[in-house]
Amino acid sequence: MMNIGLIKDYLLQLQERITSALMAMDDKLVLIEDEWQRPEGGGGRSRVMRDGRIFEQAGINFSHVYGAGLPASATAQRPELAGRSFQALGDSLVFHPLNPYVPTTHMNVRFFVAEKKGTEPVWWFGGGFDLTPYYGFREDARLWHQTAQDACKEFGADVYPKYKKWCDEYFYIKHRQEPRGIGGLFFDDLNEWGYEKCFAFMQSVGDHFLKAYMPIVERRKDMPYGERERNFQLYRRGRYVEFNLVYDRGTLFGLQSGGRSESILMSLPPQVRWQYNWQPEAGTPEAELYEKFLKPQDWV
Repeated sequence: MMNIGLIKDYLLQLQERITSALMAMDDKLVLIEDEWQRPEGGGGRSRVMRDGRIFEQAGINFSHVYGAGLPASATAQRPELAGRSFQALGDSLVFHPLNPYVPTTHMNVRFFVAEKKGTEPVWWFGGGFDLTPYYGFREDARLWHQTAQDACKEFGADVYPKYKKWCDEYFYIKHRQEPRGIGGLFFDDLNEWGYEKCFAFMQSVGDHFLKAYMPIVERRKDMPYGERERNFQLYRRGRYVEFNLVYDRGTLFGLQSGGRSESILMSLPPQVRWQYNWQPEAGTPEAELYEKFLKPQDWV
């Protein structure tokens, strides 16, 4: 039986666990927490950590919003839901490290329910996590994807390949003809397993995020870098901005549903640069990112 209270409790606890883990790793982070209310219904708790030794900016937001009608971004592929009341709950995070050898990462887990008097509620879970390195390391890619596979293994042998492929296809910057990073997991509209199993899967994805990411941070956080690496990191962050503002469903849903813009746009990096028609030099680590890592492949 669907229990929104249990979902909300899990999401708030997950936000707390991830915040604590990050603050424990980087004791120079400054935490800013905002509780906000949405005039049309609901609200959230935003947490942004800044100016750390390891993380330049890291945000993890919880939101629970509801209203009389779903925004266009949520009904574009499911027009039969137009006009239904809705509730949407989720955690969303983006971490932008200071050291260019530590990858940026994103994770989201969420639940939607759309209701109309006299009909059965329509509900689904969604989410996933993905990794955006600036400099590629095969052992990091293998760990990331092995942990993603571990998150899926109790739910069927076909789950990881299906949601890995969906992630590769979703986080693709069409106008650049390149992936945003090395992928991970992406799922949406999940309800075919029944509520209990779908909820368990969402929790498994949320619970495996730190297992996938923190060991990579530990490996790379003290690697020396200079102006060259920093400039490349800032240039590649531009791709992150382009994807989030042009394609990302979560950004569109948040803005169209009247969410808090400061919380929605915390996914954008604090510093970024664009350079006209820049190309990496052949044989460099920067070129290796494009040639060997920004290509969907079997990492495990």
